[in-house]
Amino acid sequence: MSSGFDFDHQINRTATHSVKYDGRQAIFGSSEVIPAWVADMDFAAPPAVTRALIARAKHPIYGYTLFPDSIYDALIHWMKRRHGWNIQRDWIILCPGVVPSINAAVMAFTQPGESVIIQPPVYFPFFSAVTQTGRMLIQNPLLLQNGRYTLDFDHLEQCAKQAKLLLLCSPHNPVGRVWQPNELERLLQIAEKRNLIIFSDEIHADLIYPGNQHPPLAVIAKNNAKIITAVAPSKTFNIPGLNLSALIIPDDSVRSTMTKIFDNFHVSASNPFSIAAFEAAYQEGETWLEALLIYLHDTRDCVEAFLAEHLSEIKAIKAEGTYLLWLDCRAMNMTDAQLKHFFVHEAGVGMNPGTQFGKEGSGFMRLNIGAPRKSILSIMHRIKQAWHNKNN
Repeated sequence: MSSGFDFDHQINRTATHSVKYDGRQAIFGSSEVIPAWVADMDFAAPPAVTRALIARAKHPIYGYTLFPDSIYDALIHWMKRRHGWNIQRDWIILCPGVVPSINAAVMAFTQPGESVIIQPPVYFPFFSAVTQTGRMLIQNPLLLQNGRYTLDFDHLEQCAKQAKLLLLCSPHNPVGRVWQPNELERLLQIAEKRNLIIFSDEIHADLIYPGNQHPPLAVIAKNNAKIITAVAPSKTFNIPGLNLSALIIPDDSVRSTMTKIFDNFHVSASNPFSIAAFEAAYQEGETWLEALLIYLHDTRDCVEAFLAEHLSEIKAIKAEGTYLLWLDCRAMNMTDAQLKHFFVHEAGVGMNPGTQFGKEGSGFMRLNIGAPRKSILSIMHRIKQAWHNKNN
């Protein structure tokens, strides 16, 4: 229990058509694994969100819906208060999710055969947004040095000579890095030199641990670069199923191009329930978020301590943000296929194999800690027991 919010309460999500739970058999071949993969949390959304959804549901007509002024105001005030970014209403494009927006940006700013840069190991839709649209993938892998990932700027300089668009993950999924201002400044210098447009996926920007601070890339650029910033309440407030996000684009020409591509799709994001939840989350969810961050921070530290004491063959890369832990399992001396089999069929734990995030993820697993701590500790004990059984 923290600040009146009970994050220890375990909620049964089975039979709710949950991808995370009801999809276990299809994904892992077993419905018995503890699921710790897809990035949604097992916590109830902020009470204000539930109240807003109930209030909207009480009106029995769910017709085509406009975006009210208040939804823009909610986002503007949130970005100023939490991130020190003064954004203007006409910079905002409300859209149906960050992943569709990544695909839209690839199609808007590149032609088939042109190149897009990604920085693996990285969220896997970054790959498909490029390859499935006939564009060329240029990979600028992150560097792992002394247990911490960094950007490879020298290599990025070479990559940028051939590309038109860079897909940046900030904070980074899956490695948990929160990029620092000096890192982002150097990245911006390269982008300006090569006239790169940057799509900055900042969906985890509100999930930052103590000792770290997320600087929006556009703030570092003083709103003067060709940057598309993607944000959403979905990860922050655990409402990803409602599929409403926002792009913040200060540059008029870039924003106009993105608006045209969405207009061509004829896809509306104006779901009356999504609007109600989006607005309530940003207007009234801050106290809940502060309590959540304390809980997640303690869970992260708990996992690190457990591994250090009981499973030294697995090391958690120190997460600076997100509720996703990147586990280095290379000392277990297994192939990726063997790792997957071990965790699923011997430990009974459903995580994302590192190879989903690129070949740089070989030997790693991604663990979602957005669940009651009892569930996360059950995962740790299952892995510990399975590893003991395997080696005795």
